[in-house]
Amino acid sequence: MVDGLRAGDRGNPDYATICAEHDAYVAALRSAGLAVTVLPPLEDFPDSLFVEDPALVFAEGAILLRPGAPSRAGEAPAIAPALRGTFDVVLDLPSGCADGGDVLVTPRGVVIGLSARTDRAGAEALAACLVKLGRDATIVETPSGVLHLKSACSLIDDETLLCAPSLAGTGMFGGLREIVTPDGEDAAANALRINDVVLVGAGFPRTIERLASLGYAVVALETAEVGKLDAGLSCLSLRWWEPSA
Repeated sequence: MVDGLRAGDRGNPDYATICAEHDAYVAALRSAGLAVTVLPPLEDFPDSLFVEDPALVFAEGAILLRPGAPSRAGEAPAIAPALRGTFDVVLDLPSGCADGGDVLVTPRGVVIGLSARTDRAGAEALAACLVKLGRDATIVETPSGVLHLKSACSLIDDETLLCAPSLAGTGMFGGLREIVTPDGEDAAANALRINDVVLVGAGFPRTIERLASLGYAVVALETAEVGKLDAGLSCLSLRWWEPSA
């Protein structure tokens, strides 16, 4: 993981510290009420810690994606057995490139962001796969300089988006209410709502204060080391509701 991709050079993450961040993340998911499966590490793929990018999952099924970075091409085949053992329906993205970090799922539909990692062909192929799972998708342009759509936004309740200033007021989210991160805390927009709590990077105190003042139950997690790899809280897991028995 210390050799993972990064857009800028903020130094290599410390191995022991990034492991501690990951352990705390898993513990927070479990504390919030989730059942968590931790897959074995893929030593040949430094970015495989960011398991959200090679697949997209719903209660209705999963879609194996095609990450846009060439060095990550083997991650989807590697995770495929785990998904096929979990979901009755597993679709393969037939063409193009698409990263899960560019896919925002909202109650009003799925938003797919075009980026350096998700191209038009991949986005259109993904939209067609989503139709097979009974979901509609909209394709939008991710602003220049934003690695993934969800690097700059996250859904924190059914009607509210936390977003960086670069996405605020763009109209690409179907009228969802927007809470904008304070100046200098753009990366805080990659938060994660889990049941009754919102996980937020501990290094963003003003965002935490803003969310708490609006009544959200916030859990702060250290993300400084994964942040050196351009990652945030959504990147580290695949999440879905289990169908009722």
